Amino acid sequence: MATQTLISEDEYLHAIFEGSEPEFRDGEMVERGTPTCLHGMIQAVMAALFMPYRKSHSLWPTTETRHRLRPGLIRIPDVAVHQGKPSMPHPDCPPYVAIEVLSPDDRMTEVAGKMREYRDFGVAHAWVVDPELQALYVFDSDGLHQVRSLQISEFGINFTPQQIFEV
Repeated sequence: MATQTLISEDEYLHAIFEGSEPEFRDGEMVERGTPTCLHGMIQAVMAALFMPYRKSHSLWPTTETRHRLRPGLIRIPDVAVHQGKPSMPHPDCPPYVAIEVLSPDDRMTEVAGKMREYRDFGVAHAWVVDPELQALYVFDSDGLHQVRSLQISEFGINFTPQQIFEV
């Protein structure tokens, strides 16, 4: 049985990684799914869909940005949307929206656990986009469930599968 080498959060934050950057949990690096070209295109589309809302609602999308959910836990949402421009290199305040785009080797139970962590952190909208099945999911107080579109009713935002999967 292999043993995991523990590193400090500071060591993790200053490390340079080749390929897909792992996340960090209590001294251990946690591998993420291997993204495909389709994953990257959907990630770019999701960030771009929020760009028109920068001025009207001060919604700022970022991709692949480390977020400190608590001391010892750093997650990297595929897309994070902050209300107000984030001012620090590794935000420790919750984004308004956290989006995970599924990679072929992602496990839905692990993704649901990550969504729960985002919601516990204070993320208002936790979304999952499955490019292969062209399916959309939200994680709310009832758990993870499939939806027809991704909505932020307070801003009149409604992203349809046609907008997201037109790549």
